[in-house]
Amino acid sequence: MARSPKLIPALFRLGRTSLRQSTRLGKAVARRGLDDGQTLAKAARIAMSGVARPAPPPPPRPAGGRWYEGRWGPGPLAMRHYRLFIPTGATARRPLPLLVLLHGCAQDAATFAASTHAARTARDRHFAVLMPEQAREANPQRCWNWFGTPAQVELEVLILMSLVERVQALYPRCRGPLFALGISAGGAIATTLALHRPTHFTAVGSHSGAAPGSAVTPLQAAQAMQGRRSPDLNRVRDLLRGSPPPPLILIHGDADGVVAPGNASATADLWRATLSAGTPLGESRGEIRRGTRLPCQRHDWRHNGRPWLRVITIHGLGHAWSGGAAGFAFSEPRGPDALKLAWQFFAATMEESS
Repeated sequence: MARSPKLIPALFRLGRTSLRQSTRLGKAVARRGLDDGQTLAKAARIAMSGVARPAPPPPPRPAGGRWYEGRWGPGPLAMRHYRLFIPTGATARRPLPLLVLLHGCAQDAATFAASTHAARTARDRHFAVLMPEQAREANPQRCWNWFGTPAQVELEVLILMSLVERVQALYPRCRGPLFALGISAGGAIATTLALHRPTHFTAVGSHSGAAPGSAVTPLQAAQAMQGRRSPDLNRVRDLLRGSPPPPLILIHGDADGVVAPGNASATADLWRATLSAGTPLGESRGEIRRGTRLPCQRHDWRHNGRPWLRVITIHGLGHAWSGGAAGFAFSEPRGPDALKLAWQFFAATMEESS
């Protein structure tokens, strides 16, 4: 990727601003998302380490696929570590869909891979999964920088998209349809990617994420997370430049005390507001109950007969990955499997567009 002569000083400014703007907010997210019974001392140690309950790296060759890892960025100040899982059987002639799976604050790629069962689901559903990892130099709490000035947010987008392009160049087996999904700050940056690069993604998803385009300053970000700010529609329309945003799935717990459930509603409203006035949308509702899993409600909108927007509200779920592995922070085993729910929607968008 060609580097702009202005990129390096811009990255210096981004790093300095991220340190100032995001440290307190990231610590608040990390600490509030931990179990209530933990001590303040333990919460402080987690905040200092930057990773809550870290997991060991996944085995390079698990059954049915292989993990790869590397570092890449558009410049020396924008390098990001990543992990990539590719199931067996993929070829360059029949490339796999690629899911960019983005962790939340106080997580790393290995921990998020273990919590979400990423390799198992990717193997079973036959897609590749790319897991970028935020650098502590960019954000001390490893939060993705989803808020800031337009230039700052665009730089975060540029870094992630350059990583996607690099991985697809190195691994032609992963050049199929592109998707993004994340939790918390990862969810907010996933929807931000979709608004900044709407033609690149087949569909995107956010789990417990703040509404994109809703904040510039840390105070505004905190207000947005509390459900007290709405996205800037004019700014979003400028980003889209007449292109429609890609299909979207939103998953949120109605007991989330870190990112208010109203953020899912605000993001859904934003997506619908980007359509021309009077655009007809097919609408349906339903409930999902699976054994002893937490029940949830599903609200669907179809555009031109195709899956376009889905909101899943999980009853009793806090700020945690639904259906995640036990023993991890921000992971709730009792919920329905969020990655499977998201991929079900993503797969439907591929079927309808083929």
